[in-house]
Amino acid sequence: MTDTLTLAKAINLGLQKALADDQKVLLMGEDIATLGGVFRVTEGLVSEFGRNRVIDTPLAESAIVGTAIGLAMRGYRPVCEIQFDGFIFPGFDQITSQLAKLTYRHEGSARFPIVIRVPYGGHIGAVEHHQESPEAYFAHTPGLRVVSPATPQDGYWMIQQAIQSNDPVMFFEPKSRYWQKGEVDRETPPGAFQASRVVRTGTEVTLVGHGAMVSVLLQAADIAAAEGTSIEVIDLRSLSPIDYAPIIASVQKTGRLVVAQEAPGHASVGSEIASTVAERAFYSLEAPVLRVSGFDTPFPPAKLEGIYLPDADRILEAVDRALAY
Repeated sequence: MTDTLTLAKAINLGLQKALADDQKVLLMGEDIATLGGVFRVTEGLVSEFGRNRVIDTPLAESAIVGTAIGLAMRGYRPVCEIQFDGFIFPGFDQITSQLAKLTYRHEGSARFPIVIRVPYGGHIGAVEHHQESPEAYFAHTPGLRVVSPATPQDGYWMIQQAIQSNDPVMFFEPKSRYWQKGEVDRETPPGAFQASRVVRTGTEVTLVGHGAMVSVLLQAADIAAAEGTSIEVIDLRSLSPIDYAPIIASVQKTGRLVVAQEAPGHASVGSEIASTVAERAFYSLEAPVLRVSGFDTPFPPAKLEGIYLPDADRILEAVDRALAY
């Protein structure tokens, strides 16, 4: 069965299937039951599964995560929604000091299958604390899986794979793509959710990104193709662990790499990829690995987000610099 769905609806249906398949799965978050979430990703689920499994919580992210940890210890598989990216920091201590370390602390004898859904990123014209990209904090933290779907197909399947995982999973949803439509095959499961994927083949430059940035990279590749430049695009999908095999293979072919992200560039996922590729594919590189990112400032007022966030022009400028070497 193939449907054309928005990313938000695809995640909704993925959550619906996970709830139906396993009675131990439950959803927790602010306004996710009655309202269906700010972005309506959980809309309709409370009427189907009831308030004991789709739970409106207090406005307390630390309590949401802490309660989920307790539930996981009793055999449940909680899925927590953090309403906006910038709201995650009140729960940061519970996630990084407790959740990420508990399985290791128990020498593997205890599992904590908790998914934390985080709508993240810009392009929605919102105010401070509503358009941030904090994924590097969690990718830096051992004990957490960090993933980000870029398409409705991945949204549908990756949320189910995250829920089925026995490890804690940070599930970063690019909220600017919630309304982007794409085909979803609900019968054929994809491969592992930590695998990177080549989404466009090319021969001259490799572009790598995740989440909302993948669409921007594909736009840049289309413009470059019209100008005679062949670009390969890779969707990371997983930020921790990172599947480097497709990236290294691509760089060995193209000799050039540009990494793009909405988050600030300093000490970021893009920094890690640039460093690792320089270590593993140094003799294949024809130019330095280049990074395109948000600026190293707090996220600006909404009217300035178009300057702050990388667009196709900034990516193509980096492509031109890479080709000039």
